[in-house]
Amino acid sequence: MSLSIGKRILLGFVAASLIVAALGAYALRQIGSVRDMTDLIVTRDVGVLRQLDDLGNVARNMGLVRRNAVIAVLTQGQGNSASPSTRQDDFLGSWRQNVAELERLLNTIASEVKEYQSTALSAERVAAWNRLGSVFTETGEAFRLVRSASEQQLRAVDARDIATVETRNDEVNRLHDGLLRSIANARTALDGVIAAGQHSVSEIYRNSLLSVAITVAASILLSILVTALISRAVVRPLEDVMRFVAQIGAGDLTGRLNRTGNDEIGRLGDTLNGMVAGLSDLARTNRAATADLNAAAAEIRASAQEQAASVEEQFAAVQETAATVDEITHSGAQISKRATEVIATAQAAAQTARSGLRAATDTAKAMESIREQGEAVAGNIVALSEKTQAIGEIIVTVNDISERTHLLALNAAIEAAAAGESGRSFAVVASEMKLLADQAKGATAQVRGILGEIQRGINASVMLTEEAVKRAAAGKNRTDSTVRTIEEMAARVEEGVQTFQQIVASTNQQQLGIEQVMGALQNIRQASQQTAAGTREVETASANLTELAQGLMALAERYRL
Repeated sequence: MSLSIGKRILLGFVAASLIVAALGAYALRQIGSVRDMTDLIVTRDVGVLRQLDDLGNVARNMGLVRRNAVIAVLTQGQGNSASPSTRQDDFLGSWRQNVAELERLLNTIASEVKEYQSTALSAERVAAWNRLGSVFTETGEAFRLVRSASEQQLRAVDARDIATVETRNDEVNRLHDGLLRSIANARTALDGVIAAGQHSVSEIYRNSLLSVAITVAASILLSILVTALISRAVVRPLEDVMRFVAQIGAGDLTGRLNRTGNDEIGRLGDTLNGMVAGLSDLARTNRAATADLNAAAAEIRASAQEQAASVEEQFAAVQETAATVDEITHSGAQISKRATEVIATAQAAAQTARSGLRAATDTAKAMESIREQGEAVAGNIVALSEKTQAIGEIIVTVNDISERTHLLALNAAIEAAAAGESGRSFAVVASEMKLLADQAKGATAQVRGILGEIQRGINASVMLTEEAVKRAAAGKNRTDSTVRTIEEMAARVEEGVQTFQQIVASTNQQQLGIEQVMGALQNIRQASQQTAAGTREVETASANLTELAQGLMALAERYRL
């Protein structure tokens, strides 16, 4: 049955816990045995020891009472007769109480010794209790001898047989001393029992230590075995997985992990095998896509280089157009200057006419001057008409340039759309070029209309000037004409001044239109520069894209499929 890693580790932990629990239970059992043995020894041995002490005390009290009775009798025999009967009764009663207590203690100790002999925990303790029993048997025999001899002596005391009392006294003392020695021997035998108990406790303690040490060693061996089994069931499969992952990290996608099953390692192996298959497909797709990217980058770079050359040509054409428009601007300024001069001349003519009214005698000379000035004005107007025609030709040229620029902007927008994301900035530049071209076209149309109005005004001025010249000639022949005729001429001159003022205004408007055209051309030139810079950026980006594609191809070659 396939177990998961968690269950394997849990199984090992449970096994180790059971081993530790068993070890603890065994150690507690051994400690309990030592404690029970110690309690048993303390309870039994100390109890018997106390009883032996009590036995010795009672025996000494019994001997003391007997001696007091003997001393009392001997004292009475020497002449002291103070209440002898009462004192003898007291001694006898006390002695009998001690005898009864001593007999009770002997019986109690004898029964306990016999019981402890049968329930001793070791052979050494059995032997020690046997020795104590033998000694205690002798003690009982000595007690019976002491009691018998003491009773005989006490009967002699009661009969006031001093000779018998004295005769039995040495024997009784000897027997009583034997009883005390027997009790002391029993105490010595009990010390042997206690020593045997201590030895038994030490032996049990040593055996417990040895058994616990053996159990600990066995537990350690079992723990090592469980650890080895867990390591074999968990660590080794993980090491195989780590080697397989390191192989994948090195770029080798040809291998497969043979670990299968329902546990975590098996599921991880299936997942890694699926991941390797996916990485292999991804690497193949990446190689193909990188090759296509490299080819597309090369095509984009070539197209960008061609576009850069085209933009440079457009920039040169725009610069030439700007130079031409600049010349037109200078010509317009000269036209405006000449028109101002014509206005000044016309105003001078009006002043002359008014002077003619004040000085009729100078009319002929003034008429001659007017005729000459009219001819000069006619010549200037003719020259202005020629300049206006030249401006019309320039406007045609500017219109043609704006149409070409519009066409170039349209082509640039198409190329930027074909370039996709990389041509977005170029599309913005193309849009600006198209907008500037439309503005230039509208400005040229406006200037063309203004020039038409100027041309019509010039034609009218020519006709008026010719008429003024004719009238000046007629005035020369009619020096004596009335003031009305001179006023009419002055009115005509004023009309001519207004006409020339209109010409100047039209010329100024024409100048403004030309300046707008110049500004549009400047914008076109800046747009061309931006387009050229954008084209160079596109070329640089395509070069970087080519290098990136080559790097991706080298990276894709790193994986073995």
